[in-house]
Formats: sequence, structure tokens, C-alpha cells
Amino acid sequence: MTPERHDPELPRAVALAWGVAVNPQRGPKRELSIERIVDAAIEIADAEGLTAVSMSRVAASLGFTTMSLYRYVTSKDDLILLMQEGAVVPPVPDETLERGWRDGITAWVFAMRAAFQEHPWLVDIPISGAPITPNSLLIVDWFLREVRSLPLSDAEKMSTLLLLTSYARATGAQERDLGAAAAAAADPADVTGANYFEALAELVTPERFPYLSPLLAAGGYVAEPGTEPDDSDDDFSFGLERILDGIEYHVGRVESGAGVAVEEPLPPTLELPRDKQVREAAKARREAEKALREAQKLERDVIKHALEREKDAREREKIAREKAERARR
Repeated sequence: MTPERHDPELPRAVALAWGVAVNPQRGPKRELSIERIVDAAIEIADAEGLTAVSMSRVAASLGFTTMSLYRYVTSKDDLILLMQEGAVVPPVPDETLERGWRDGITAWVFAMRAAFQEHPWLVDIPISGAPITPNSLLIVDWFLREVRSLPLSDAEKMSTLLLLTSYARATGAQERDLGAAAAAAADPADVTGANYFEALAELVTPERFPYLSPLLAAGGYVAEPGTEPDDSDDDFSFGLERILDGIEYHVGRVESGAGVAVEEPLPPTLELPRDKQVREAAKARREAEKALREAQKLERDVIKHALEREKDAREREKIAREKAERARR
């Protein structure tokens, strides 16, 4: 006799995403499925936005009653989680791909941006907690792979992931909103500001706006009529490069030991009370500072040697693959 199967200790929608939830025992004759429901919901959201998605609307698009859907998905919140999981399938590169961490992070961020561009409604889903569904965890795993060589703590790597995810999400929302405004406008020049250039050029005077005025006159704020607006890809890449510059600067500080916060020692000219306990505490502080400096130096040396070993290992793997390829020929 087959033992009865129970749902794991996960929220229903998360268990569905992992494929470990108990399937409904009753319902329409196998014509309905989680996959069909999620695909239909995504199709509606892509065409009309997230607000257009409802259990009744999805059921009607599939030709079923709303109650039929509830046998598979218990709530709209669960449906939205499954939509997010189905819409973002990370294009994780092959393990044999070798590249620097900046190129790796750039590819990762552009993949996140592509998902927001393909499904603009993703930016409307509130962030309710840490990712725990399969595809969302693949995204995290892929990112950690790209930063594996950086001498950052686990917390710093996750903070970097959050920073870059927030950047991709915020710019995705901005591009979505501007695109919607341009589509709804009778004249696209209303959105770029070109139609208001002459009026603003008179109102934004050097006396009142000494720094904005020359920027406006040069076409750097509102596009002059007849000129093409700047490419949003350039703006996105510029911001991303500056974030990566900041990460690189922090990595350099960590490697040099400057990134470790150390409490400022007491001024050497300070007259300490002539007390035995004070003298012992000051001596202990000096010994601790010395030990910390030695530990930081040891950590830098270990990180350096680990990076060298990893580099050598990659070189050996590359040579082995090349030999194997030549042998097959």
C-alpha cells in the first residue's frame, strides 16, 4: 500500500513551485493544471498589467469556473508568486565560461533587466521576504558564482546582490513608466520635453538657476526640438559601471586591510590615571591592536594565495580541456 503523501513544511505556493505539493484529488479532468493557470495569468499580465489578473479572469480565459482554479491555487497571492517564478527563468551560463567578476556581474544584471523588460509587471510585485523558490534561488546561486573570487564576506556578497537587484528593479520601473507615458501621449515630444524647450529656456534663467541653465541650453536636461533623446541603455550602463567601480574600490580596501574597521586608539598624549587596572587595560589594548594587525596581514596573505591557487586550478583545467579536445580530434 502506497503511503499517504503530505505537503512539506513550506507555504503552499512555494511547495507548488518546487513541485513537491500534493496535487488536487478532485477537479476538472486533467484539462487544467498549475502550468496552464500560471501561463494564462502571465499572458494577461503581459498584455494588461498585474492589476488585470484575478482568479475569475484567469478562469474565464481558460474556460473554467473560478472554483476550479481554487482546487489548484488557493489564493491570488499564491498565483502571483507562481507567476513571478514562471516569468523569471535565469539564463545561467555554462560552467566552462571564464570571465572576470565585473563581466560576470554585468551579464547577471543585464539578465535581470531583460526579465523586467519582457514582463514589466514584475516591478509591481511587493518584496515580501527572502527568495525561496527554485528559479529565484538559481538567480542567487548564479550571482554568488560570479563573485566567488572576491574577498568579501557572505554578508557583503548578499548586500551586493541586493544593491544590484534594486538597481535593475528601479530602472526597470522607470523605463516601464516612461514607455507607458510615451505610448499614451498624443505626441512623444511631450514625454521627452522637446515641446517645452523654448518655454523652459526663457523661464530657467542663469540668475535663478545658475547651474541648471547652462545644462538646459546645451540640451542636457530637456531635449531640444529635432534632437534624439539619449539612449536609455547608455544611462543604465553608466549607472551600473559606477556601482561596479564602488565594489572594486571596496574590494581594494579589503585586500589592503583598510576595509576593516578598527576603533581609534586613545591619543598618545592623553594622561592616564595612575591606576594599576588602567595600565593593565592599556597594555591589553596595545597587545590586541598588535594581534589584530597581524591577523589582518595573515588574512590578506591567505586570500592572495587562495586567489593564486584558484587561478592556477582554472589554468590547469583549461589546459586539460584543450588536451582532451585535441585527443578527440
